[in-house]
Parts: sequence; structure tokens; C-alpha cells
Amino acid sequence: MAGIVGIADSGQEKWVEAALRKIEHRGGAGETIRPLDGATLGQVWPTAQERFAVDADQRATVLDGETYNWTHLSAEASSALEALETGYRERGPDFVAEVDGPFAMAIAGERGVFLARDTLGKSPLYFGESAGKLYFASELKALLDNGCDMSEFPPGHYYEPGRGLVRYSRIEKQPTLDMSNEEAATELRSRLVASVKKRLKGGEVGCWLSGGIDSATMTALATRQRRKVETFVVGVEGAPDLEYAEMVARFVESRHHERICTLDDMLEALPEVIYHLESFDALLVRSSITNFMVGKLASEHVPAVLSGEGGDELFAGYQYLKEIAPSDLPDELVDITRRLHNTALQRVDRCSSSHGLVAKTGFLDRDVVDFALQIPPSMKLYDNEIEKWILRQAMDGLLPDEVVNRTKSKFWEGAGVGELLAAHSEEAVSDAEFAAERKLPTGEVLNTKEELFYHRVFHEQFGEAVDPSLVGRTKGAPVEK
Repeated sequence: MAGIVGIADSGQEKWVEAALRKIEHRGGAGETIRPLDGATLGQVWPTAQERFAVDADQRATVLDGETYNWTHLSAEASSALEALETGYRERGPDFVAEVDGPFAMAIAGERGVFLARDTLGKSPLYFGESAGKLYFASELKALLDNGCDMSEFPPGHYYEPGRGLVRYSRIEKQPTLDMSNEEAATELRSRLVASVKKRLKGGEVGCWLSGGIDSATMTALATRQRRKVETFVVGVEGAPDLEYAEMVARFVESRHHERICTLDDMLEALPEVIYHLESFDALLVRSSITNFMVGKLASEHVPAVLSGEGGDELFAGYQYLKEIAPSDLPDELVDITRRLHNTALQRVDRCSSSHGLVAKTGFLDRDVVDFALQIPPSMKLYDNEIEKWILRQAMDGLLPDEVVNRTKSKFWEGAGVGELLAAHSEEAVSDAEFAAERKLPTGEVLNTKEELFYHRVFHEQFGEAVDPSLVGRTKGAPVEK
């Protein structure tokens, strides 16, 4: 994804330049710094998002993300950035509810700087004030060293000068549709096909392929629309993901790339992973290590990839959901979908953007999400036993039976990572150290020795500059006594 920074103040080119240098990994194809009356904005962008950065040096708008329907936002606009400016100028801040695609944007106007972020928070955004001036950036690290009181910009909100934060959209529980299993599966497949088609436009796109039903779905639908698709997987020798990914790759005839990693490889990458991730959450870091590696592998071949993120949240893919009463399942799925922005979506963003790669999440297309929220819970968790049942029905015949029926495993389990990192952390952190260090000075409590191990690296990277409360924590993570 692209990177944006800015300040609601004129003549701040030096600060913007310094902030962009801290997130220049998010670019690679272009850069602009825009000195304006009352604002200074900056942006870097990768190859896969060049078409959304056209006219960047002429506009008072910076964008991290993609606006698939920009031609419908303004009949007179000839570029995406112009369409956003025109929409804001002519229809006011609520125009952002019409934008189709992941985005974090800033538009400088006469009254100050307008900020907005998409409903799910696919595109990251942080903001704060220092000396009465508004600052913003795609990553926390760009806002360090200026005394800014930093916060994550909430998904589904915009910031309007003079009004402050306003919620314009939110994922909500929906009434369930009255339709047959076959009708639901057909409609779901149709919406996923359209989502993938939308994300394949504008250049070459590969697929992260773990061999699970979610990434396999993106891969299968992409290969139905492109002759040859590059697929990528990283895992420990003998990991289940490697076997299933190869099975899918053979079935869809993709150009498959596999990389084997070791514990030493993971430990060597860990400081860089945590620096980019800006987190010490144990489950998030654990899943990010091989994701970071597969991001690097993919970036050597393609400018963008499809990712299966969101399938578990929308279609009940987690084991713990089987313990929830069916009547409570829709509320729980809404809750964990709302939490994606600073956990799994943060992983997807940082593990791609750290290599100048763009990751596109086809399950989180607005039309797919809208429909998924209306599917009866009994079709998602069938007989309270088969997770993601309706997705499996939708993909029947497009994937090997072994993959369609594969039991859900966590990202790090399928890649063979979990036990290795947990065992290493157990050796690296003594019981006495864990008891003494698990409670942070700010009051947050670390859940496990593994999390303390990661927090030590996090602290080495950021010191006290990043408030631990800004770090997203995975719901239901294990806690050591």
C-alpha cells in the first residue's frame, strides 16, 4: 500500500520529507511533497497503485488505497485524486461513504485538513496534535520525535476541521436472508468473482497461497480470469501449508514459488518484522513472520497479491466459535470483523508494504461483506461443526476436494511456526523474568513469555515513544497464569 504523511501547517516540507523517509518502503514508484496554504502533504506509492496516484503533484489530496469507482464519484474528473477532491468539495465529507475500495486519505481545504479512513480499516492511518497542529501518517514511526499525541485513526470515520471525528460507517449485524443453500452459494461465488475481477485490474497480481480455503479461493478465482498466476508460500520443512499449497497450485496450474524457512531464519527476521508491524501481540507477531517472508518472496516476482484475509471472520472459521450459542454467532462475527484493522489487517498491510508490495483482500470487498453479513449463521457453521460451510459449497468443483474439506488451522500452525517460537521463548524468558516484566509501566499486561520476548524487541525498536495501548491485541489470546 502507499504511504501518506502531512501536517496542517504551511512550509513544513522538511518535516514531511523526514517523515516520508521513515515509510519510504511503502513506495518505490513515485513520491510527491505538496506545499499548500495551511498544509503540507506527502505521499509515496508503489507500482501497483500508480494509477491511483496520477496527478498527485497537482492535487491537494494524498491517498493510501484504491478507489475502484472513482469515475462515478465525479463525471468531470480525469483522475482518482481529482474525483476525491471534487466529491469532497461538491458533496461534503459524507461523500466518503460512496467510495468503493480501501482508503486512507487527506484533503487540504480552506478550513484545514480533512482525513478519512475506510469502514474496515484496511488502509492504516494514525493522527495526533502537537503545538496545536494536526499531524497524520500511515505508520506510527513517521510521527515519532515530534511530541505528537498519537492515536490510531478509527475505521469508518472522517475528521472534519471544526467538527472533529465523525463516524460515517460501521459494520453492523444484519437481518438474515431467506434463501436456499444453493442460492446462497451461487450468490456468494458471484460476488467473490466480481471482487477478484475488480482487484485484478491495473497490472499483474499474484496470490499468497497457504493452502487453506480462503487463500485457495482467491487463487482459484484469479486463475479463472488470468491465464497464468504466480502463487507464493513460505513454511517450515514438512509444514502442512506447503503440501496443500502445492496441491492447489497443481490443480489451478499456477506458477508456484515455495520457500523453506528455519527457526534461525525467523529469529533473524524478527526485529525487522516487529519494526514494520509496530506490535508485540504474540499471535500477531507469530503469524507475521512467515507472512513477512512470503511478502518478500512475492515482491521479487509481482507488484501485488491477493490475500484471503477476512474469510475466517465473515464465515466463522475459528474453532472457538463452535462453543458459542448459534444465536450469538452473528454478533461475534461482527465483533471480530470490526477488530481486524489493528490485528490481521495490520499484518497483511505491513507484511506487504514493507517490501513495496500491495496486498488486496478480496473477501473484504464491500459487496461481499454486505452479503456475508446476511447469510444465516447455520450456513456458516454447519451443524455447529463444519466451519465456513457456505464458502466450501461456493467453491465446490473449483478446488481439490482435499482443500475444500480441509480443517481450519491457524496461519502459524499451517506454516509450522507456532511450536518453534513458543519453545524458543520458553528458553529465552525465565519464570522470574516473566513475573517481574509482564506488567508494563503503562498498566498493560503481557499474556505469555512469547509476548514478553516480542515486547523486548519492540522496546528496543521504539523505546517509550509508542504507547503500548496503541498496539492491537488479539481477542481470546492464550494467557499464562
